Amino acid sequence: MNGDSLPIGRRVAYLRARRKLSQQSFADRLGKSKSWVDKVERGVRSLERVSTIRDIAAVLRVDTAALLGRDAQSVGAGERIEGIAQVRAALSTYEMALGPSAARHDVMSSDRRARQVEHAWTTFQHARYPQVVELLPWLLIDVQRAHARDSETDRMALVEAYRLTASVLVKLDEASLAWLAADRAMSAAIGDRLLVAAAAVQLGQVLRASSRARSVMLAAAYRIAHDDGDQATPQELSLCGALLIQAALAPGRPGDDRAAVELLDEAAEMAARVGDGHDHHRTAFGPTAVELARVTAAVELGNGHDAVALHETATIREGWRWLPVEHRAAHLLDAARAYLQTDDPANAARVLVWADRIAPAEVRYRPAARDVVAQAARAPDAPTTITELAGTLGVV
Repeated sequence: MNGDSLPIGRRVAYLRARRKLSQQSFADRLGKSKSWVDKVERGVRSLERVSTIRDIAAVLRVDTAALLGRDAQSVGAGERIEGIAQVRAALSTYEMALGPSAARHDVMSSDRRARQVEHAWTTFQHARYPQVVELLPWLLIDVQRAHARDSETDRMALVEAYRLTASVLVKLDEASLAWLAADRAMSAAIGDRLLVAAAAVQLGQVLRASSRARSVMLAAAYRIAHDDGDQATPQELSLCGALLIQAALAPGRPGDDRAAVELLDEAAEMAARVGDGHDHHRTAFGPTAVELARVTAAVELGNGHDAVALHETATIREGWRWLPVEHRAAHLLDAARAYLQTDDPANAARVLVWADRIAPAEVRYRPAARDVVAQAARAPDAPTTITELAGTLGVV
């Protein structure tokens, strides 16, 4: 039986027959009528409740994922683990320390290297994380070898490769390895204030849960801030504003919620001068990005109703469609959390399915996303769409 190609009712019928259960005996074990079972198997009646699907799976002695026609382990888990191991190996080569021996290896030309880094970043911003993980090992080895030959050669490519590595590892919940990449980016950027600020954005993502994150991000933000605000370039404003967002989202002192609001207000003033539709230093910074950050901040504070109102306003802005797919999909996960905080699993399911449609890897490869899907699917009145997605991920 090709489970993926069959409706769930047909799978129930197949698995029931394989267990040598009649419709009546199957119905008796479920506490349902024979007519109910017959309608389910013919597709006349849909299975919408998670609890019912679990009961059927228990009677048939199969996993819920098998009942839904999905392999719970087929969501790229093996490939993800192998890819991260290869990234770890690439970060562990220490080409710079090897010096001349590393220099004997062939490396790409500077132009080609810049194009490859650009391609990898674009792939990330389209939320194609498996492809990024596949690209990173050899890209890291090349930029490290080039830097070993000449520490001033293609330093931007080195910093950008480390920034990208940190970004994707944060997505995949590989905190320790992400910290290593962000730290490498910061070290490689020393001496260039713009590169240091750019690397600090990823450092902020890595340190998000740290009590020291806010002070570190503020220090980085005000180092890049122009003495004369009117003279600041869009690049400087974007980096400073992105760092202020990271500072706002970092944990503050208990009862210090106002500080986050003030930092986001300051970022909003900078964003107004930059405008939407730009992506200076891969920050996607602009007015809409700040509004999405307000949603995240409200969710983290448990203010679900405020977060929902902000989300519903932000996503009808024209700037919403100009944001990278990765940014939009990540926001939709925060929106789902907000809806769950307001006991609205239907809308939580809606935005999760929306995220899965525009950026499947954001939902299917991120551990944090899997947790949100599982939470939404556990709701008593969870819609079928989220139940099936949860089954695909093996989190029902």
